[in-house]
Amino acid sequence: MTAYTEFLEQKIHTGAAHGFEPVWMPPNLFDFQRSLVDWAIRKGRAAIFADCGLGKTAMELTWAENVARYTNRPVLILTPLAVAAQTIREGEKFGIQCHRSGDGAIPGHIVITNYERLEHFRPADFAGVVCDESSILKSFDGARRTEITQFMRKVPYRLLATATAAPNDFTELGTSSEALGYMGHMDMLARFFKNDQNNLTNRRMYGEAPKWRFKGHAETPFWRWVTSWARACRKPSDLGFQDGRFILPPLHEANHLIDTDTVPEGMLFAMPATDLREQRAEKKRTVRERCEQVAAMVAATGQPALVWCHLNEEGNLLEQLIPDAIQVSGSDRDEVKEGRLIDFAEGRARVLITKPKIGAWGLNFQHCNHITYFPSHSFEQYYQSVRRCWRFGQERPVTVDIVLTEGERRIMENLHRKRQQAEQMFSNLVAEMNHSLEIQRAAYPTTAIKLPSWMSSPTATPSTTATASKSCADSPAKLSTSRSTARRSLASTSTAPMSATSATAATTTSS
Repeated sequence: MTAYTEFLEQKIHTGAAHGFEPVWMPPNLFDFQRSLVDWAIRKGRAAIFADCGLGKTAMELTWAENVARYTNRPVLILTPLAVAAQTIREGEKFGIQCHRSGDGAIPGHIVITNYERLEHFRPADFAGVVCDESSILKSFDGARRTEITQFMRKVPYRLLATATAAPNDFTELGTSSEALGYMGHMDMLARFFKNDQNNLTNRRMYGEAPKWRFKGHAETPFWRWVTSWARACRKPSDLGFQDGRFILPPLHEANHLIDTDTVPEGMLFAMPATDLREQRAEKKRTVRERCEQVAAMVAATGQPALVWCHLNEEGNLLEQLIPDAIQVSGSDRDEVKEGRLIDFAEGRARVLITKPKIGAWGLNFQHCNHITYFPSHSFEQYYQSVRRCWRFGQERPVTVDIVLTEGERRIMENLHRKRQQAEQMFSNLVAEMNHSLEIQRAAYPTTAIKLPSWMSSPTATPSTTATASKSCADSPAKLSTSRSTARRSLASTSTAPMSATSATAATTTSS
C-alpha cells in the first residue's frame, strides 16, 4: 500500500450503513426516551439533540449497551470532566455496568473516559463511540474536533448527544454531520449556504469571519437533511408524547445594571463598549464592583448558590468575599476539580464558584435554585450554566441574577440574538422531523481499469498503431484532402432523396 493510498484510507468513513433492531430496553425509560433510543439504534450513526434534563445520559447508556450486546465488542463513552463519575452512578440505576479508564485500558464492555484522555485509546478496539455534550465539535478548525472526528472515522456505530448542537450558527451542524460520517462540513456549506465572497473560504477577510447564509432554495431542504441523521426535542410533546413531569418550575431572569466608580479612559461617562477590546477592558476595570454585587446577593442567604465567572481575578475575589464558597479554577488538578464539583452536587459545599468552560456541561445541581452570572458572548455557556439547576428534578423556581455594567449592554443584545437563533433551529428541526431528506455519499472503490474492446483488439498492436501515427504525421496534406473529399461527397449525396442504401454509403464515407 502506497503512502497516498494510506492517506486516502484514513479519510474514508467506514461506519455502519445502518443500525439494527434493539436487543434490550430498560423498563424504567420514559416513553419518549425509548422512542429516541430505538431510532438511534436502528440508524446506527445518529445524533440526539435533546434539551438539558431529558435524560440523555440514560439514552446514551442504553444505546451503548445495545451496541455492546449486538457486536460483543466494547463501546467508548466520552464525557466532560467530572461527568464520568455521574454517568457511572446513572448506569447503576439502570442496571448497566460501566467502567472508567484514563490510560487506554478496557476493563469492561462499556468504557467511560474524559475527552482529554482520548489520545490513550485506539478506535480499532471499539464497536461504538458516544460523545456526550457533543457541542465540543462545533469549532470547524478546533484541535479537539479534529482529534475526535479522526478517532470516530473507523468506528462502526456512533452517537452524538447534546442540548446545544449549534449554539452560535447553523453552519456548526456540519461538524456533527462529518463526525458521524455523513456530509462533510465544507460539502454542507457548498450545498446549502453562500457568503458575500461567493466562495468556500473560512478564513477571515479584513479581520472578519465569513458570514454564511442560506441559499434561496436551500433552507427547508437543509433542515430535512439534518433530520435524516438527528432528532431534536425541547420537551416530550415535540415527539408526540405527554410532557407530564417534565414541565419545569418558573425561571426568573433578572438583569442588575450596576453603577461603576470609574469610566473608560477618555470618556466623561459610561458608554456601551463597541468592540471586543473595549469589552475586555470594561470587564477588567469593573471586577470589584461586579463581584461585590454578587457577594451581596449570595453571602448571607444560607441557601446553595452557583456563581459563574470568566476571569481568574473574578474567581479569586469572589472566594474572598463569600466565606463559605469553594472555587474550581483552571489551575487545579483534574482530581481536585472533580472532587469539588461533586462536593457541591452532593451538598457538602454551599456556594460553588467556577467558570462555565469548566463546569457548565453535564452536571446535575437540582438542589440549587439560585444562579449568578456575568454575561459573555457565548449563548451556549449561558444556556448550559442555567440548565445545571433548571432541569428535570428541580422542584423550586430558579432565579438567575445577571450582573452587568453599562459597557456590557451589547453583550446582552448578542446573547438575545443567539437565543432567538437557537430557538429557531429547534423549531425547524421539530417541524421537519417527519420530512427527512437523505443525501447519499457514494463510495468509489479502487478497481482495475478495463480497456475498451477496440483498444484491446488484436489488430491494434503497438506496431500498427505506431505506423499509422507516423503515416499521418508524414502526410498531413493527404489527410486534409481525404477529409475534404468526404465532406464534398456527403454534400452532393444529400441534394437528392436518399434510399437506405445511399444513406448507408454516405454515412460510411463520412466516417
